Amino acid sequence: MSTSQSYLSQPSTQPNSNDGNASLVFIERGTAAYRRAGWALFLAGFSSFSLIYCVQPLLPIFAKEFAVSAAQSSLALSYTTGVLAFAIVLAGAFSQSLGRKGLMCVSMLLTAGLCVAFSLMTDWNAFLILRALMGLLLGGVPAVAMAWLAEEIDPAHLGKSMGLYVGGTAFGAMMGRVGGGVLTEFVSWRMAMGTLGVLCLLTTLGFCWLLPPSRNFVRQSGFSLSIHLRYWGKHLANMKLLALYGVAFLLPSVFTTLFNYATFHLAGPIYQLSPFQSSLLFLAFAFGMVSSTLSGALADRFGRIPMIQLGFVCLLLGSATTIWQPLWLLASGISLVAIGFFIGHSAASGAVGRIAPQAKGHATSLYLLFYYLGNSVTGTLGGWFWHLGDWSGVVVLTTVIAMIGLIFSLFLRE
Repeated sequence: MSTSQSYLSQPSTQPNSNDGNASLVFIERGTAAYRRAGWALFLAGFSSFSLIYCVQPLLPIFAKEFAVSAAQSSLALSYTTGVLAFAIVLAGAFSQSLGRKGLMCVSMLLTAGLCVAFSLMTDWNAFLILRALMGLLLGGVPAVAMAWLAEEIDPAHLGKSMGLYVGGTAFGAMMGRVGGGVLTEFVSWRMAMGTLGVLCLLTTLGFCWLLPPSRNFVRQSGFSLSIHLRYWGKHLANMKLLALYGVAFLLPSVFTTLFNYATFHLAGPIYQLSPFQSSLLFLAFAFGMVSSTLSGALADRFGRIPMIQLGFVCLLLGSATTIWQPLWLLASGISLVAIGFFIGHSAASGAVGRIAPQAKGHATSLYLLFYYLGNSVTGTLGGWFWHLGDWSGVVVLTTVIAMIGLIFSLFLRE
């Protein structure tokens, strides 16, 4: 028996919804492959999300250095997530022909190098172009990672595995934000970005070494647009999946918008915090890491819909709490928002792979399309609410969205 076979479960007798074969070979919990896959996907989440969100605590610095408004400064993040939304859909399709692991490795290597490149930019428009290009290249990671998990991990333990991956994204997003703010206190933001690029390069090498090869994926020869359009159409016609896509849009709409403009709020006249002090707010992501892992395990036991509803409750209460001026209340509200977001996202993303009858890469890519559209569109829209009503305007926007999400989640069904 080969090394790759020795740590896999025995062939399952379940129908293979992915490729039509008679049996599947799942990675079972407790095996060496399960542990390797968990660490590999954790590293993938760390690398990709730290690169996406490392600019968030630096938005006030960009506004000052490049002489742009708060809304224009937020484009440093929105361009990446906006392009990423559509790149993910394409990556999900191409991964059917190119393979899961290879596409993720190449995407992560190129984006790590690009992080070093945009740290050298002195022109704002050129900077935004490179950030958009980063979103294009990163499309080969999130949807493909979720599809890999749905195809390879024993369905009985998929929620916990997905929670670990989402925890990795939380850790990456936290370290990208906190690390960027902390390093900027002592060196330039350009040096901070260059350092992050080198770190993510090393992380990518670890991911490529750890991730087990695919066992349940069958490569498709060639690229047929009509086939991919048919798969996407079937998923969009599936009302259960469509409901999850609505959840995917609403969750980050609250989360990203609050965190985008919290940096401006903390640097403003009320608190007058430095980038280093403001970046400590993103330590709230530690709560997200824990809650996403717990949510995945609880979703396997109690169902995903209650977890999604709980997530929106936390988002609503947390967003409303941030309106109060004491710093400890603001931090508490932000922490509750982080907990709610990762609870909801872990449960919803884990449900997509289970509901999709086939072409799971297409299903997860559509989930992430809506996810990053909410991230990008509402994140930039929040700039206008900031301009019109400062922090109160942002809180009104996010509270209303959280309320809509909670009402929407009450109509979801397992």
